[in-house]
Amino acid sequence: MPRLDPTSLQVFIGTIETGTIAAAAEREHIAAAAISKRISELELVLATQLLVRTNKGVEPTAAGLALVHMARRALSELDGVYLQMREYADGMRGLVRVVANISAITQFLPAEIQSFRIKYPEIRLQLEEKISSAITRDVAENAADIGIFAAGAHHHELEIFDYHRDRLVLIAPTDHALAGRAEISLSEALDYDFVGLHPGSAINMLIAREAGQMNKVMRMAMQVTSYDALCLMVHSGIGIGVLPQRSASHYIQTLGLHEIAINEGWVDRELKLCVRTRAGLPPAARLFFEHLQRNGQ
Repeated sequence: MPRLDPTSLQVFIGTIETGTIAAAAEREHIAAAAISKRISELELVLATQLLVRTNKGVEPTAAGLALVHMARRALSELDGVYLQMREYADGMRGLVRVVANISAITQFLPAEIQSFRIKYPEIRLQLEEKISSAITRDVAENAADIGIFAAGAHHHELEIFDYHRDRLVLIAPTDHALAGRAEISLSEALDYDFVGLHPGSAINMLIAREAGQMNKVMRMAMQVTSYDALCLMVHSGIGIGVLPQRSASHYIQTLGLHEIAINEGWVDRELKLCVRTRAGLPPAARLFFEHLQRNGQ
């Protein structure tokens, strides 16, 4: 099937709107002979007469009037295609793939994503929670655009940027032997059973590392996959737990848990942003990355 040329449709509309080929040529900045040729080709392709030529100019046939309406709609849709593609190129539309650890998701991302969506409603964010080692791997392998992870060793060539800091605290049920304490050392806490996060979590590995340096072990009564489940298990008396202070505050109020400060430097953590290269980010991902940086501290 022959394809219709948008330029021919545009000059045909111009001819109908101005009433003469000469006027259309002046408006469209095309030679009158070129317009006549394009209209003749349109009539040939569509196998129907579109114009009636008179001594006053041109008039559309019934088919010509129908074509004017369809051509206007088609050209408008083509303009819409161009504008939407420009929005993708400018970052105003698009998909941003983000992987983040549970600490970032529960403490910082909800408010930051909401404020970003208000400003860029046509950009879709795909967020997945993973442990830090999987986050850096996904970004390195281009399975994600942006990663948010707990600072530490990683084995990939990535660009790393500051994001937020958080502080770990210990939580215990109100009837626990430690519930009256305002602060504690890890060495003392290791005498009790813990509820921990799933294997590979940064917090688990941090505690295990510190315990190993003291020739002690972390007695894990249970491992769970979320802070919700961890706090509920602590509340039921299964063990004590460690999580970021900002994440713990909600559960402390709703479940009546007791917060205990851990008086050691390792509880102050840094969360980082990682990308393959900042310069290589797609436009929409670059906008979200810059938004996260502005909101970081």
